[in-house]
Amino acid sequence: MSIEVNRIAKRFGSFTALDDVSLSFPSGQLVALLGPSGCGKTTLLRIIAGLETPDAGSVLFHGEDASDQDVRERQVGFVFQHYALFRHMSVFENVAFGLRVKPRAERPSNARIREKVMDLLKLVQLDWLAERYPHQLSGGQRQRIALARALAVEPKVLLLDEPFGALDAKVRKELRRWLRRLHDELHITSIFVTHDQEEALEVADQVVLMNKGRVEQVGSPNEVYERPASPFVYSFLGTVNVFHGRAAGGRVHLGPVSLGASRHADVEDAPAVAYARPHEIEIERFSPGAEGIPAQLSRLLVVGPTARLELERDDTGGIVEAEIPAARAASLSLKLGESLVVRPRRMQVFVERADAPPAQALTLES
Repeated sequence: MSIEVNRIAKRFGSFTALDDVSLSFPSGQLVALLGPSGCGKTTLLRIIAGLETPDAGSVLFHGEDASDQDVRERQVGFVFQHYALFRHMSVFENVAFGLRVKPRAERPSNARIREKVMDLLKLVQLDWLAERYPHQLSGGQRQRIALARALAVEPKVLLLDEPFGALDAKVRKELRRWLRRLHDELHITSIFVTHDQEEALEVADQVVLMNKGRVEQVGSPNEVYERPASPFVYSFLGTVNVFHGRAAGGRVHLGPVSLGASRHADVEDAPAVAYARPHEIEIERFSPGAEGIPAQLSRLLVVGPTARLELERDDTGGIVEAEIPAARAASLSLKLGESLVVRPRRMQVFVERADAPPAQALTLES
């Protein structure tokens, strides 16, 4: 089932949770709502579910306005961060609950309920725990049971609110791989809320970046990572180095580094901010006339095939993070405190003016 939200607005007192949000969620896709706490992602999820009413705007399910439908009519399955399992019920009865409370005319027979519940428990690979109680399960197992319970009523849409947020890192990584495999098998339109950018990029078909109640960017994991639409998206998705400077006459000047920016050729003089990820930073030993930003090596950590460097700029004292192959770091015989030159291989530049064109990714020629 496809979902659309049109011009959704929601306020809580003086706080604007959602500000004119419009989005389309294609049928059968797994979409991540990603952003910092308070950006509006959970409020949007609850409005789609029918658990919150928007102040303005509409929600469409498969082209039909569902704004006035209650939760049951929308046929959504909801999985919360903290499982919300019934402690006094066995695993089997927790999963069966949604089927047993259906109106008599729609309620399956006991035999059919048993068959369906056991099929779902096999699907989430926990049929051997059917007679146990929630307190006897691990956190990861409880979350899989919560998902099985949401699927029992055959929802047309599956909504997940920080589903793995309460779990430790190792279990979280295992479960998100499992969720991706499960979605590929079921193809239910699914929306999940997370503030974990690694989780969103690893699991989702599409990522919706949200900030302060508005949508910053929508795209595939690769699109939002490689071609961020705003400084917020760039800084939110992974580690990034920030360089401040000026744009003028088709060039961007960032301290000792100057690079061409033809798309900003009409800018006479305006503030500019450039972003480069650690793997886009090149280093070499300092020598007079070397092009780049002089810096001193303050930290070196080799993890497997990668060397991670922290360098303190000579001009501003700011820290630049770089990642280079461990073999290159070994060949350079780097020593803490020595002088190096930092040179971004690729930058994305944003010019701070009202009529600025879209950001330009710049590749520096060696």
